[in-house]
Amino acid sequence: MNIYGASGHAKVVINIIESIKEKVHHIIDDNRTIDSFFHHKVEHELTEEVLKHETIIAIGKNEDRKKVAEKLAGKIHKAISHSSAVLDDSVVVGKGTVVMANASVNADTCIGENCIINTGATVEHDCRLDNFVHISPNATLAGGVQVGEGTHCGIGAMVIPGVKIGKWVTIGAGAVIIEDVPDYAVVIGNPGKVIKYTKKVYE
Repeated sequence: MNIYGASGHAKVVINIIESIKEKVHHIIDDNRTIDSFFHHKVEHELTEEVLKHETIIAIGKNEDRKKVAEKLAGKIHKAISHSSAVLDDSVVVGKGTVVMANASVNADTCIGENCIINTGATVEHDCRLDNFVHISPNATLAGGVQVGEGTHCGIGAMVIPGVKIGKWVTIGAGAVIIEDVPDYAVVIGNPGKVIKYTKKVYE
């Protein structure tokens, strides 16, 4: 498989690929000053040879991951998960999603495409995550939580059961979410409070 991205997040994705005994064929990055990464040559063009293999987008920023996904035009690899991650057999995970080490995803949860379930995160039963969501390290979604496209749930944040979180929301590190969150909100604190809204121009 290919990896799109040559920075810190890509290092973790390479570790996942190694943990499941798969092979990295190409690393691609838009930054032409990067020639090599983790003993791999870095490509800067989506050549015919590169596109023979499907790609995992190893970019942490949700909006950038979405832009790259659009550029790849469907050449996205199936979801991958670290060998230490625990996913119930009933879990559905979309293409391009990465589940990192020691994460847990429980029964009847559905995760969209190109999401990140980061190190040690917990996604409980019956959750629904749309495309390009990022659940940060040690964040916890309790049962029945819904998360809209592009939302980023910060490190150690907690969401109580049944909460609906809108699209392109930013939840701060350690926030405790006890009520529904509207689209584009930035939420911090315990209990979580909306401090502003950010309209995304790329949509």
